[in-house]
Amino acid sequence: FSAEIESQGSKARVYGEMLHVDIPFPIPEPDGCKSGIQCPIQKGHSYSYLNKLPVKSEYPSIKLIVKWELVDDQDQMLFCWKIPVQITS
Repeated sequence: FSAEIESQGSKARVYGEMLHVDIPFPIPEPDGCKSGIQCPIQKGHSYSYLNKLPVKSEYPSIKLIVKWELVDDQDQMLFCWKIPVQITS
């Protein structure tokens, strides 16, 4: 992503979107500065973000939308993406 704002850090928020409701989903490492981004984030610079979304065997078989946000220190959006997923047993 190309940063449009400056920030000392970043935090990921992940949701499972079901029936138009965002259900928070915990990830092992929400700190973007520990996920490939060199902090502080500088406006106009490009960054590569890498993280994992663990899928546990006890999760039900379901189709949903995963929404992944990365926000700055002031809770402003650095990027957001949505992707349809299907969990199967």
